[in-house]
Amino acid sequence: MALLEIDNISIVFGGLRALSDFSFTLDPGELVALIGPNGAGKTTAFNAVTGVYRPSAGRITLAGRRIDRASTVAINHAGIARTFQNIRLFANLTVLDNVLVGYNRLSEHGLIGTLLRSPRCLREGRRFRDTAMDLLRTMQLGDVATSYAGSLPYGDQRRLEIARALATRPKILLLDEPAAGMNPQEKLELMDLIRFIRDRFGVGIWLIEHDMRLVMSICQRITVLDHGETIAVGTPQQVRADPKVIEAYLGEPV
Repeated sequence: MALLEIDNISIVFGGLRALSDFSFTLDPGELVALIGPNGAGKTTAFNAVTGVYRPSAGRITLAGRRIDRASTVAINHAGIARTFQNIRLFANLTVLDNVLVGYNRLSEHGLIGTLLRSPRCLREGRRFRDTAMDLLRTMQLGDVATSYAGSLPYGDQRRLEIARALATRPKILLLDEPAAGMNPQEKLELMDLIRFIRDRFGVGIWLIEHDMRLVMSICQRITVLDHGETIAVGTPQQVRADPKVIEAYLGEPV
């Protein structure tokens, strides 16, 4: 059984069909990409999987459990975390506090315990801080733990957003254009980081990306969308040579 299975979902906004009969699978530990021209429906697919949009048709299951009617919070608790094309950090909080936000869902004490600062609450807080610092060191951000997130260089902000997503302990990590705005050196470092995350944390990774060098270098399998429809699925070598993919990107038949 696939870890994530999307079965013929469609997303319709008024008279616009943003996604049409889209199917996809992701196995544990896989690293795969979703690509296509602007407006192809890539982020719409991510939004459907994370509960932002409810499919007009079809079904989505995670580890055999149906999630296409679940809330965004329930889907995150079930094991899916994501980053966004536009970085969404808490800029006025420290790097450490941003990661602690991710651990919040794992908290076992309630509101009263938090307000009263119970011994259990304090122990849990220390445990989360220690775990968060371990994660930051793993992500090469330990030295800037007390810095404000908004003061970090762009590449480190991307790294921090991924760290915060990993703090929720996901089974699947969705990365929406992680290389956007990065310089060539930062992109090389990002490729190494994505591979490292897959191997170190054992998560399945599904990414949207326009940088074809990055996609072709690290992904095992690629799905290509155009105008909401799947036009190709295969290995990087297969997709690179597919006439439909070339036509979608170049705008003319091959």
